[in-house]
Amino acid sequence: QVQLVESGGGLVQAGGSLRLSCVASGSIFSINVMGWYRQAPGKQRELVATILLTRGGVTKYADSVKGRFTISRDNAKNTVYLQMNSLKPEDTAVYYCNGYDSRTARDYWGQGTQVTVSS
Repeated sequence: QVQLVESGGGLVQAGGSLRLSCVASGSIFSINVMGWYRQAPGKQRELVATILLTRGGVTKYADSVKGRFTISRDNAKNTVYLQMNSLKPEDTAVYYCNGYDSRTARDYWGQGTQVTVSS
């Protein structure tokens, strides 16, 4: 089993910044991709960014956050970060940390952290 715990959400004005953290514990050796997803009220959960946990650390971003958000990892701390700059009201959502085990095709999710951007 894998446990993911997010932190760092909050209320920020438009144009501001926040950094989300996700600490993984448990059978983390099975995880090879981690990412952030978000879900706004009345909308489906959508991908924000992902990062491979290999030496390459290849990243992928949703078009809506490219150039504003940066995903990174600290393998020694089993932590993935999402640095969010130039935040917009439309970034308001619950942000979820995700871990994916490609060997079993299983997803693991954190409990979510609320990000609210005021205009």
